[in-house]
Amino acid sequence: MSHDTYELKAEAREQVGKGSARAVRRNGKVPAVIYGDKQPPLAIALTYKDIYYKIHGGGFLTTIATIDVDGKKIQVLPKDFQLDPVKDFPVHVDFLRIGKDTEVNVDVPVHFINEDKSPGIKRGGVLNIVRHEVEFHCPANAIPEFITVDLTGANIGDSIHISAVKLPAGVKPVISDRDFTIATIAGSSAMKPETEETAEAAAPEAAPAAEEK
Repeated sequence: MSHDTYELKAEAREQVGKGSARAVRRNGKVPAVIYGDKQPPLAIALTYKDIYYKIHGGGFLTTIATIDVDGKKIQVLPKDFQLDPVKDFPVHVDFLRIGKDTEVNVDVPVHFINEDKSPGIKRGGVLNIVRHEVEFHCPANAIPEFITVDLTGANIGDSIHISAVKLPAGVKPVISDRDFTIATIAGSSAMKPETEETAEAAAPEAAPAAEEK
């Protein structure tokens, strides 16, 4: 279920800091840092073209990579990246070094299936997605590519909560204090009052989903 892994070649950077990062970019490369797993941070430079296509190809922050730093291979998970606000090209990447027991928090996309088997949608109801992604805590080597919500039997006024989703072993929602809503089936007139309240309570949480990259 996880994305395929891939390998990137990099070179170690001696200097760090803004001047060094600018020099790296002038040479057509992207400065990056590998940190974590109780080891000192390692400053590296990556080929611009390689990292550009990985970032814009999807699944970048949920796919483990191997970085070959001057012949030494390091398993990593991309944790963050910065894009130039105007030109959209990568200017810096943070990688987390992966050990055998590393666990991470990642945003995983939500996929919906069997809309044609939902009585509510068949009657003209609308699938109202509260969360397009859900943040999970999971082993770094077992990050799900997506989670699947089955809409079979969902009626107008129904809310689909995280407890209704079958999750892979070791994958737990970061929000653990409540059974939060992922989606509702909304109707023009047949909505139950508590569903409206649920949707209102969940509305602020839906805001980040609109900022999908």
